[in-house]
Amino acid sequence: MKKIWNLECKNLIGKTVELYGFVENIRDHGKIVFLDLRDRSGIVQIVVDQSFKNFHQIKQIKPENVIKVIGEVQERSPHLINPNLPTGRIEVKVKELFVLSKAESLPFDISTDGYEIDEAIRLKYRYLDLRRKRLQKNLINRHKFLLFIRNYLTARGFIEVETPILTKSTPEGARDYVVPSRIYKGKFYALPQSPQQYKQLLMVSGIERYFQIARCLRDEDPRGDRQPEFTQIDIEMSYVEREDVLNLIEEMFIEAVETLYPNKKITQKPFPRLTYEEAIRIYGSDKPDLRKNPDDPNELAFAFVIDFPMFEWKETEKRWDAVHHPFTQPKLPDGRKDKEELLEFLDKNPELLLSEQYDFVCNGYEIGGGSIRTTDPDILVKVFEVMGNNKEEIFKKFGHLINAFKYGVPPHGGIAPGVDRIMMILENEPNIREVIAFPKTGEGRDLMMDSPSELSEEQLKELGLKVENENK
Repeated sequence: MKKIWNLECKNLIGKTVELYGFVENIRDHGKIVFLDLRDRSGIVQIVVDQSFKNFHQIKQIKPENVIKVIGEVQERSPHLINPNLPTGRIEVKVKELFVLSKAESLPFDISTDGYEIDEAIRLKYRYLDLRRKRLQKNLINRHKFLLFIRNYLTARGFIEVETPILTKSTPEGARDYVVPSRIYKGKFYALPQSPQQYKQLLMVSGIERYFQIARCLRDEDPRGDRQPEFTQIDIEMSYVEREDVLNLIEEMFIEAVETLYPNKKITQKPFPRLTYEEAIRIYGSDKPDLRKNPDDPNELAFAFVIDFPMFEWKETEKRWDAVHHPFTQPKLPDGRKDKEELLEFLDKNPELLLSEQYDFVCNGYEIGGGSIRTTDPDILVKVFEVMGNNKEEIFKKFGHLINAFKYGVPPHGGIAPGVDRIMMILENEPNIREVIAFPKTGEGRDLMMDSPSELSEEQLKELGLKVENENK
């Protein structure tokens, strides 16, 4: 005999089965006790009567105890059928029952959706919160979505390549999380804001079609719907233009929605393409909500925003910065990419340049971004200079990429849809924390693990670090 899922019992009438799970409810009718046994697949009713040799011990079982049951699947009497339960036509009569683990009373009710409970308490006891049916559904559907993406891209010649988590600190937009080196004291690794440079180097390597379900980490200021670490579908392709990338994403998301969320309706196919100028002028936003009825949670209004400015002025720093990132291909106001003219504009009029950046939006959210990349080392160096870097700094920070381009580099581009925000929209959740297994608060704290936390003096000494107390 082997363990089976609760939901499988409905097709095994007359069979003896072995079940495991949590006790959801207990109904004691004196001479007969009913237990609702919960596993990931669902709930099945367990029946224990006085013919069971240890009937008196059943009275000691509490909700959320973990138990093992061996019993016979039998049909319920017609008047006892529960039409609201997938296993409502059957029950399991106990032959043997073992308490594997006892449970104290939970700090909150897990039978509801949980929205009414203080989120800080839910996050502190996230391992209990995840027993909630809604959150398990979210995680199961997230798995199905990512499995679909993996299979879809693999069938089209992409290969999944893992890139390093310990890398080099380079200015790409947000602050890096840094990791001190014990062996090389005074030197640091950085955690990746994205696999951007590695995936471009994979194009130099001849991989041609790469993807990765990538973890990205950015040390940004706290915000309610932002996480220090997040997941994106990282994609890069050689020998492509903008429309090749956008068409891939459009076709993939249409098929994913129609396969996994058939109740959802896509507002417009093919997805609209709006220039940045049009989006701002018409909708006042570069992530417009194009739904016909914003109150309809099952409407998905996908769109692409294209032709972003290459640079934006950072007033506090008195310098130009890339709107997307410095590896984005700039282009002239008329769309051309003539090298000599680009270099002249970069010198004299960077504010007039557009870029090959494109954003993927849905229902008023940016759910992905990408670009066709710069592969000419001269233009790439000039872009970094416009952003306030001198040549020595540029080659110190990005010499590995610039040098790689000298050995032959295919034209390439990519995009990285964000998994957390996409799942939030698909599952009709109010924030991304509801679709992440172990999220941090909007302030970047892990209430369950109590992190960030201090290091011991021994650890600091081993790393060659000293912490200054700002309160002194």
